[in-house]
Amino acid sequence: MKTISLLITFLVGTLISQAQDLTVTVDNVSSTEGKVIFSLHTNMTFMNGAGIQNLESKIVDGKVTVTFKDVDPGTYAIMVLHDKNENNRMDFYDDGLPKESYGMSNNPTHYGPPKFTNAKFEMASENIHLNIRF
Repeated sequence: MKTISLLITFLVGTLISQAQDLTVTVDNVSSTEGKVIFSLHTNMTFMNGAGIQNLESKIVDGKVTVTFKDVDPGTYAIMVLHDKNENNRMDFYDDGLPKESYGMSNNPTHYGPPKFTNAKFEMASENIHLNIRF
C-alpha cells in the first residue's frame, strides 16, 4: 500500500511540475490608450478565435508584461493586440489593414495574414520569457 501511495504521489508531482510559466513582454507600445490583449494559441486555435489562455493588461510607460501560468509542454504561438478602444477585437480600415498595433511570438515580418508556422515556439520543461514587438 505504501508503494502505491508513493508511486501516485511521484506521478502527480511529475505531472504538476511539467507545466511551466510563460512571461511575455511588449515594451514598444505607442500610447497608454486602451489595453493590450495577449492570447496563447495552439495550431488549432491560431486565427480561429480565442486562445487557450487569454490575458490583458493596462499599459505603463509604454510597456506591458503578463505571465501565462501552468502552460503544458507543447508547440504554441502568442498573438498580441493593442486594443486602443477596448472593444476586445482588432479594428480595420476600409482597405482591410489593421487600425491597431499587433504582434506575434518570434516577431515575424507582417505580410498578409499571420501564420502559425512563423510564430510557433516550443514550451518545454522550463519557464520562458518572450519579447514581442509591435
